Amino acid sequence: MSWGGKVALTAVGLVLGVAAVVAVRTATFKAPAQADPASVHLAAARPVDVAKAADHLAQAVRFQTISHQDRAEDQPAEWDKLHAWLQATYPQAHKVLTREVIADHTLVYTWTGSNPALPPIVLMAHQDVVPVTPGSEGQWKHAPFDGVIADGAVWGRGSIDDKGSLVTLFEALETVAAGGFKPLRTIIVVSGHDEEVRGVGARAAAALLKSRGVKAQFVLDEGMAVVADHPVTGKPAAIIGTAEKGYATMKVVAPATGGHSSAPPKDGGGVVTLARAVEAIHDNGFPMKFQGPGADMLKAISPHASPVVKIFAANTWLFSPLLVSVTAKSPAGAAMLHTTIAPTMLKGSPKENVLPQDATAWINYRIAPGDTSATVMARAKDAVGGLPVELSWSKTPDEPSAVSSTSSDAWKVLAGLAGDESEAPVVPGLVTAGTDSRYMGGVASDVYRFQPLVLKVDDTKMIHGTNERLTLANVERMVRFYQRLVETAASR
Repeated sequence: MSWGGKVALTAVGLVLGVAAVVAVRTATFKAPAQADPASVHLAAARPVDVAKAADHLAQAVRFQTISHQDRAEDQPAEWDKLHAWLQATYPQAHKVLTREVIADHTLVYTWTGSNPALPPIVLMAHQDVVPVTPGSEGQWKHAPFDGVIADGAVWGRGSIDDKGSLVTLFEALETVAAGGFKPLRTIIVVSGHDEEVRGVGARAAAALLKSRGVKAQFVLDEGMAVVADHPVTGKPAAIIGTAEKGYATMKVVAPATGGHSSAPPKDGGGVVTLARAVEAIHDNGFPMKFQGPGADMLKAISPHASPVVKIFAANTWLFSPLLVSVTAKSPAGAAMLHTTIAPTMLKGSPKENVLPQDATAWINYRIAPGDTSATVMARAKDAVGGLPVELSWSKTPDEPSAVSSTSSDAWKVLAGLAGDESEAPVVPGLVTAGTDSRYMGGVASDVYRFQPLVLKVDDTKMIHGTNERLTLANVERMVRFYQRLVETAASR
């Protein structure tokens, strides 16, 4: 046989070998993090008075517990009203819960279980909401703080984020308390008052629980939901966040001489230097990798997707570059696979004909698990090289969370309930925004982020946006989920 023939034969053999490996790995592939509801005895659902629960949520929306960037604009009396309302509206829950107010307006409730040897569960939902963008009020179908029930939904700021969770959780607690439920495992409810401004409430709650030696079985907060039209399958998928990105904002300062704009320096001055530095930092981005919770989501959902997706997910050793390319087609998909860099604010001269004595930019990072604020800073310093700029953190960064288990008993309970309620596959995911649960890593090894509501991908735009609303079907679904969760998890 000629040399060329041997090469061709070898190439054919390699192709056949790769094809065989791909075929075997695909045939034997088992998606991770799949939970069988039958493996856990789930509490039965109790009847839900949807109209009553919706009315309560509408009332809660009317309290303008707005966390402004300038805290001087906040209205503390609105939090006081909300607290009084919770006590009046849920009397049975408040009979069994011990209530504490810490760090100004954060609430910590404890329902002591009969077996102190069992680690408690921690359920979270924050009280505050973001402001409505000035000038956008007229775009709302119903005024953002009127708490209107119309067209099968409760309308208003916070109806989803996060008073929807707070109210439906208390609806569930009221129901089980009135029904005579007695928990074996202690239940702790933490409701931060300033989540939207990375505030002190949840930090203080975490410190309080740590000081008491609390080691919880799990923590559950907001973060993910049931996506009705998952981009990979086009079908529903319940995504439980097993981790969340870190949060940090870098301050980039370019000192300059200043002076009159009629005689600018040859190098353009501080603004030009700053522009070069920001561009250098942005262009030296973190590479996308098909690993971590973002990749785990695709692997877990692949059995419910097309055969091609399953082949790719079962053979990441070969197809990971393609998977990265496909996932990164959308900004949200790309954010799942790496640390993101977003220049957001600029400051220069106070007047158009004055050269600034310093020019400043702020760059917001969402740090993926596997990276740290230290690696971020090192990368930025390397990017700017010899440019005369100063880099610092505007506040102490929040590091990315640990990745919670998808095989623990806590996961089985949560995933079992999520799957049973949604009738959809349950998959892990990475929360690319931030929640109060970021501070609970020292309280529990397993911290999960999930709201038991169903949303289409396009619906998520209304969160922090215009026409935020929670459908009555979701109100019912959330009350039922929290009721079953409390009775299932606190009875094991």
